[in-house]
Amino acid sequence: MRSSYQGFRVLLVHAHPDDETINNGATMALYAALGAQVTLVTCTRGEEGEILTPELSHLSSAQTDALGPHREIELANAMSALGIKDFRFLAQGFRTYRDSGMMGTDANNRPDVFWQADLEEAADYLVEVIEEVEPHILITYDEIGGYGHPDHIQAHRVAMRASEKSKWQIQKIYWNTMPKSVIAESMEKLKEIGSDFFGTDNIDEIEFAKDDEFVHALIDGNSYVEQKMAAMKAHHTQIALDGPFFALSNNLGLQVWGNEFYTLAKGEKADPLDEAGRETDLFAGVIT
Repeated sequence: MRSSYQGFRVLLVHAHPDDETINNGATMALYAALGAQVTLVTCTRGEEGEILTPELSHLSSAQTDALGPHREIELANAMSALGIKDFRFLAQGFRTYRDSGMMGTDANNRPDVFWQADLEEAADYLVEVIEEVEPHILITYDEIGGYGHPDHIQAHRVAMRASEKSKWQIQKIYWNTMPKSVIAESMEKLKEIGSDFFGTDNIDEIEFAKDDEFVHALIDGNSYVEQKMAAMKAHHTQIALDGPFFALSNNLGLQVWGNEFYTLAKGEKADPLDEAGRETDLFAGVIT
């Protein structure tokens, strides 16, 4: 990788606070530390998230409905841990989009949720960010949002539509992905400690598990995994310290979170490539 990424810019579009850290925390910390401008747009405040901190259960949407503002604080703390200064919510200053909850729930039918948003309107808000930041690369989800959450799917749609509508042409677009080979190893290790995190022994039933051929880039962020772990801990209502995310770390080592995988959806692969033919730098081939 280059010694400095001054002048390089990346935009990430995520659905809820904590998605960015789980999927891209090491990548974000790495490029920020090397001088790139890293901008995060989060589409909702995660109001419908399951609260894993018992003493904060009163924040739930079924009680005081105050989880959204709390998760804003969690996000700010996580970004501080990763060294990210430019993070914002979609349509900030215009309107807000609420967490949609899962498909088929009452929350999903509310008119103010992100899933019910007008695609063109939401994309226009993101176009404003793109034309301000002028990112060279964009990172978001695939067409099923990784695992089918409506807000993840909508974030994909909005990000891709905005990239089409913007006058600024983004050179490369990446989708988060997770290869089956890595998940298979994780499943075996979690079984050893009696965890049923994945809910199945059949890897083909795991929606976000992709054939390894769809992995076009592997970012080795192991030098920044401690920052990623600190950011995960900052999202304390969503990620339990004694839960499966940290169990993975204990049983597979921190590299399970330091290696982050991507599918290249727009642009061409460029050197340097590893022995498996995967990019090792998302900015490879980018012209500044």
